[in-house]
Amino acid sequence: MVEVNSGYPRSLPGALKIARLVVAFVTFVCFAASKSHEAFIALAVMEFVITVLFFLLYLLKLDKKMKFLFWPLADIFNSLIAVLFFIIVCLCAIIIKTTTGTLVGGRMTMSNKEILGE
Repeated sequence: MVEVNSGYPRSLPGALKIARLVVAFVTFVCFAASKSHEAFIALAVMEFVITVLFFLLYLLKLDKKMKFLFWPLADIFNSLIAVLFFIIVCLCAIIIKTTTGTLVGGRMTMSNKEILGE
């Protein structure tokens, strides 16, 4: 049986993961609604899915059961790589600013980058 860590969503790391999920989803909606470049949309969706997987990993205490990988380090590497990608996408979206949605999506990407500084 899978054990659920009911206190994780109320903890600081859980709240930051939830904030990342919300910002990644809003970024995706902005980019998708403005019909931005597919790479922008793909990055927002990819970050959303990866964050959901890490959230579920910690929520269901699967990190305690799967000890073959040091999960906090994997989470840090994910955050570092995501920050690099988000900086690039943020700059591209703000420089291109073909539509208001792309500009807002670029700004939301910057917000996600700031949240990733956990």
